[in-house]
Amino acid sequence: MDLFSYRDGDVFCEGVRLADIVEQVGTPVYVYSAGTIRHHYRAIIEAFEAVKPLICFSIKSLSNLQILRLLADEGSGFDVVSGGEVARVLAIGADPGRVVFAGVGKTDREINEAIAAGVGLFNVESEQEFENLSRLAGAAGRTVRAALRVNPDVDPKTHRYTTTGKKETKFGVDIERAERFFETYGRDDNVRLDAIHLHIGSPIYSAQPYVDAINKTLKLMARLSAKGLEIRTLDIGGGFGADYVEGQSPLAVDYARQIVPLLTGTNLDVILEPGRQIVCNAGVLATTVLYVKQGGERNFVIVDAAMTDLIRPALYESEHFVYPARLADGAQPPTRRPDYEAPDGIRVDIVGGVCESSDFLAKDRVLPVMERGDLLTVFSAGAYGAVMSSQYNSRPRAPEVLVEGDQWRLIRRRETYDDLFAAEQDS
Repeated sequence: MDLFSYRDGDVFCEGVRLADIVEQVGTPVYVYSAGTIRHHYRAIIEAFEAVKPLICFSIKSLSNLQILRLLADEGSGFDVVSGGEVARVLAIGADPGRVVFAGVGKTDREINEAIAAGVGLFNVESEQEFENLSRLAGAAGRTVRAALRVNPDVDPKTHRYTTTGKKETKFGVDIERAERFFETYGRDDNVRLDAIHLHIGSPIYSAQPYVDAINKTLKLMARLSAKGLEIRTLDIGGGFGADYVEGQSPLAVDYARQIVPLLTGTNLDVILEPGRQIVCNAGVLATTVLYVKQGGERNFVIVDAAMTDLIRPALYESEHFVYPARLADGAQPPTRRPDYEAPDGIRVDIVGGVCESSDFLAKDRVLPVMERGDLLTVFSAGAYGAVMSSQYNSRPRAPEVLVEGDQWRLIRRRETYDDLFAAEQDS
């Protein structure tokens, strides 16, 4: 799952004790394991090797430049959803030809910059977007490639906010409309529309929704082929699950076991867009206990991290395993499950200092008795953690640290008060 473990009662990231990083950097702080990132990336490559996919890491899950460089060195392409994410790819010197650009609301500026950069594939999500892309490509004197994002009307059985493959969604076009879309735009002079993009949601803990979506899409491709409209590329998106609960998620090979046979022999170029499965378990958020208090019948552990650092619990009702970074003498390491109860523990809510009742990291957890100054570890925080952080309440954003073996380095410094209002200064 990852390279975080308890050794002699302390949480270690690879060969580095978490408390040693905190001693120098402070809290809250995000800490990532390079070895875990490489492991999960390579596992996906190996699992899908039979169809030789282009892996495009989903930058929206974790966008730090040093992490992107690490993945580019592994051979990864990138899935982007904004002009800023295109800029990140260019900043690390990665090949823009191995980039897919998704998103329902691409601006003219973003499209023009992506065309100029040589982005390899635009994932188009509406008729008007296609027409605009064709207009801008023609004005630039360029021919670009596009994939139509198709909603196969498959329920991935995930959170309603992250379900994206049903008919009633802002993303893509439904599968019935897709055939007409290709008939209308499939022979455009400026945009070569010869690919289909699927992204049905995240996280998905079974291969079956992918199987259902791909089978529907292959039937669509056959109908298009009969009309002389050949599809060269199938981008099946991302969404593979990760272990927020120990042993919860299938491995990459488990997904591949059912997906690869559907694609073998099709001669399609295959693209995958994993994010969460690569980086979720590769990161933790370390935070320090500020105060312990009682409110009615509830006990609160107030920490220096907050929804501004990790908004997933407030936004998605997500559950991360949270536990002390230092165990009491003789205590056994916990099983990483939100319902794990520490022996002789006390039931608490772990909350931050933001002025919102929704500001919590975990609720109804049975933890060892906590004291001011204790260090807590929020596990499985590598995906959609730091990237969704904010400066709400004028709170500086947390630093990020990358660990490789027994070495670590700061890859994003802690923001200062000056950073908070740097963009607001008089010219």
